[in-house]
Amino acid sequence: MIDLHCHLLPGIDDGPTTLAEAVELARMAVADGITTSVVTPHIHPGRYDNHREKIEVYLRAYRLALAQQGIPLELRLGAEVRVSLESLALLQRGQVPFLGEHRGWRVLLLELPHGSVPVGSLQFVEKLLQMNIRPLLAHPERNRSFMDNPRRIDPFLAAGCWLQLTAGSVTGDFGRQAQKLAHQLLDEESVRVVASDAHNRSTRPPRLSRAHALITQRWGDEVADDLMRHHPRQILQMERARGVSA
Repeated sequence: MIDLHCHLLPGIDDGPTTLAEAVELARMAVADGITTSVVTPHIHPGRYDNHREKIEVYLRAYRLALAQQGIPLELRLGAEVRVSLESLALLQRGQVPFLGEHRGWRVLLLELPHGSVPVGSLQFVEKLLQMNIRPLLAHPERNRSFMDNPRRIDPFLAAGCWLQLTAGSVTGDFGRQAQKLAHQLLDEESVRVVASDAHNRSTRPPRLSRAHALITQRWGDEVADDLMRHHPRQILQMERARGVSA
């Protein structure tokens, strides 16, 4: 399986604080059946002041550590980008990593605040689309505004956004409301990717297998494979770009 959203790099955001913990997370990912992880540290100006060049430095060190430990986890470069004017400025300067490209569209993992949908968010999305960037909305099922009224997601889907669910939401680890919305979006065939959004070993592990099993049971193995294998592979362009560092 391919994990398109996870926080494995140590000391760069709210993921692991030490290299030892980060290495253990990689071991856990491999044990769960994950072959490729896209590291997506937060780009949240004013809170996590990350950018492409900084993330690349951390990623090189992490790759080296995994190679030294013999951990067969392929790592790819990415970021989870908070909706903000400052993030837009970083994008315009080429300092935001994309997850990949799909049919000519660059794919960006875009984060809204957990508690709300800020005024101007849809306009931000429309600006990205004008720049030939496809937003992949991170964990919409955990957004309070969307949980209160799922139809608030519709304008984002209509505009051209894709949706990424958290595996733990599918299995109920983030509460009943998040699970209910996750299942509703799966029922409506509105989901493009399921990813772990891993942060730590205990409450937010790099685990996809439980969600894959549940989705297989309820929606079928083809759907599960699309969400955790085929669609992520298409975004990463792994068939024709395997081995490319970015």
